[in-house]
Amino acid sequence: MGPVAFVAAWAVSGATTGSYSPVRDAISALAAVGAATRAPMTAGFVVYGLGLIAFGLALREALEGRAWIAAVATGSCTLAVAATPLGGWSGDTVHGIAAALGYAAIVVLPILASLPFASRGRRGWVLASRLTGITAALCLAATALGPAHGLWQRLGLTLADTWIVVTAVALASLRGPFVERAGRPTT
Repeated sequence: MGPVAFVAAWAVSGATTGSYSPVRDAISALAAVGAATRAPMTAGFVVYGLGLIAFGLALREALEGRAWIAAVATGSCTLAVAATPLGGWSGDTVHGIAAALGYAAIVVLPILASLPFASRGRRGWVLASRLTGITAALCLAATALGPAHGLWQRLGLTLADTWIVVTAVALASLRGPFVERAGRPTT
C-alpha cells in the first residue's frame, strides 16, 4: 500500500499543479510549505513511510539477513522528509539529509535481499534485486546532475518501489523466494 499511495500522491498532485514539472521539479516540492498540494503529498509520504516500516518488519520474520533494516530505514527517512518540508521549520538542509539517507536505504534494500535469495537458490530474484538496486542508485545519483532531476528521482524511486511491491506480494502469498523449491514455505 505504501508505494502505491506515494506514487499516486505525487502523480495526482503533480498533474494538478500547473507550474510543476515532473521532469524538472523534485517530489518534495509538492509538500513544501505553501504548496497547494502539501496535505495530500505529505499524506503520501506518511503512508509510504509507515508501509515501508511494516514491510521491513515482515521481511525480518521471513528473510534472513539485514534487508529488513534497509526497509525500516527507508520508511523512517520518509517520515523525516514529511516532518521537515521544504521551506519549513528545520530548513531545507535537514530535509535534504533525510531524503539522501532514504535514497541510500532504498537502493541498498534489494541488494541486501539478494544475499538470502542467493542462499535459497533463487537466481532470478538475485539478478532482479541487484539490477534494481544498481539501476535505482544510478538514477537517484543522476538527480544531482542537470535540469531533469525530477525525472531521475521518479525513475529511481519507481524502480525500487516496483521491487518492493513485487516482493511484498510474493511474501504475502508465500511465493517466489519465500517458498522452498518443494513448495513448502521457508522459515
